[in-house]
Amino acid sequence: MRRHISFENLHNFRDLGGYPTADGRTVRWGRLYRSDSLGKLVGEDWDRFLELDVRTVIDLRYPWEIEAKGRVPEASGLAYANLSIEHRPYDQAEIDPDLDPWRHLADRYAEVALDGAAELRQALELIADGDGPQVFHCASGKDRTGLLAALVLHLLGVDEDTVAADFALTELATDRLVADWRAAHPTRTLRWPSYGRAPEAVIRLFLADLTTTYGSVEGYVHDHLGIDPEVIARLREQLLA
Repeated sequence: MRRHISFENLHNFRDLGGYPTADGRTVRWGRLYRSDSLGKLVGEDWDRFLELDVRTVIDLRYPWEIEAKGRVPEASGLAYANLSIEHRPYDQAEIDPDLDPWRHLADRYAEVALDGAAELRQALELIADGDGPQVFHCASGKDRTGLLAALVLHLLGVDEDTVAADFALTELATDRLVADWRAAHPTRTLRWPSYGRAPEAVIRLFLADLTTTYGSVEGYVHDHLGIDPEVIARLREQLLA
């Protein structure tokens, strides 16, 4: 099976299947994908996407990002939900180069985890109740997407080393993400040298922060997001083989 699905205009479309869980099960292939913006789907890319038979798209971007960059095209049988999990926008290109980059990103993730409780709960419930393949995405498929992917994989019982390794696969797309930014902003200077990076350290810091604050990732999901155990049970039934 393929983890990376090749597209011309998408750089970070991946299958979350194949990962083992603590109880000896495996995440199903072809049921849940993570991606960068599906607003870039045109031509042969759109045909390739349709072949995956995706039934639900969860768009984690701000509405103003969607207005500016577009959304996944409409198609028969394809449900679409815009759940903007981030509430405090920031410009990664302008991050102070003197800051600890991974601590800075982990702190931004903590803001999303705090502010975006309603949207994250809706996203997890949609995935748990999905009918067929689903994909969630943001702009680069790195931060908002990486946060949700880490929560899903953790709730499925995937170990932290594997969760962190999945997060870091975005590093394979960094050069193309940087190139896209430069093409879209020809008059600007990219101040932050870590733009487009996604090392394991970021998601490990984030998960450790959740554990410090809530006792565990499950504690965060239950106490802050308000997710019932029945939802997690449906998530596991939906996505594990």
